[in-house]
Amino acid sequence: MSKARKRVRKETYEPVLNHSAVQLCNWTKKSLKDEGECFKNKFYGIESHRCCQMTCSIFCNNRCIHCWRDISNAQDKMVENPDAPRDILDGAVKAQQKLLTGFKIDPKSKRKQLSKANQKKLKEAQTPNQFALSLTGEPTLYPKVGELIQEIRKRNATSFLVTNGLQPKVIKKLIKDNNLPTRLYFSVNSSNKKEHTKFHRSLKKNAWKRLIQTLKIISKIKQKNKTVFRINLVKDLNMDDKFIKEFAKLIKMSKPFIIEIKGFMSVGFARERLGYEKMPTHEEMLNWIKKLEQALNKTGYKLLDEYERSRAYVLGKDKSELMIKEI
Repeated sequence: MSKARKRVRKETYEPVLNHSAVQLCNWTKKSLKDEGECFKNKFYGIESHRCCQMTCSIFCNNRCIHCWRDISNAQDKMVENPDAPRDILDGAVKAQQKLLTGFKIDPKSKRKQLSKANQKKLKEAQTPNQFALSLTGEPTLYPKVGELIQEIRKRNATSFLVTNGLQPKVIKKLIKDNNLPTRLYFSVNSSNKKEHTKFHRSLKKNAWKRLIQTLKIISKIKQKNKTVFRINLVKDLNMDDKFIKEFAKLIKMSKPFIIEIKGFMSVGFARERLGYEKMPTHEEMLNWIKKLEQALNKTGYKLLDEYERSRAYVLGKDKSELMIKEI
């Protein structure tokens, strides 16, 4: 675990106990300086300065070629001797507060202060009301992820959980125990088994089969406003027109509440594997989405909103239902 903690520190993450971590999102920083908000604010009403970007498992069972994180810490097993959910959340909030220290302006200090942070927002940011379980690793490898979501709910906060879909039993348990997050994202970046193997380089046996099992489980969730089908598009990898009908088939199978599509960004460790030429333009994204809409004919999905700055797009059936109204 000590090696893992050293690794996350090197990646500018703040370690939390034995297998969790927090990182101050760039959009949190921008929001504090009144320089803009994350696309989640535009689409869903999430306040960027009050969002805690964290993970309850720094380990992942995929080694995705497009991932901006360090994938050297991949492992295909559940977190051993897991920390308690309440301790993780308490630690995550403290870690976030520590990372926010540099934004504070001391009104009593006579020294020149460089912070441009909105101090009202900074005060609010001390108590996050949104937890994004998507920093690094695979959150469903944490055996108590359902209890963690329950703890977040107790604190009157929302939660977004992003999973690679390789733990269908965990998803089943979340549903059974009524511990689904506010939004359950399932990343589907490949449209068939062959491409999934190349794109995700999974350590999990039968990875594609497991993902399909998860998609079928998700289609039966009664709380339809909780599910998000997420695609990260990379030029010359999964963006070819020949894959569009296959993606449409998977969407029809899983029946998600919304479809969120992001354009690949060559940042972090992803730069070691994929260059800037793999980043799709806004026009290329819109063109691909238009073709996907055509392939989804008669299902009602259509482009509801877009955020060009982040190459982020959301498809659904009713824009008025996008904003999160309850935890």
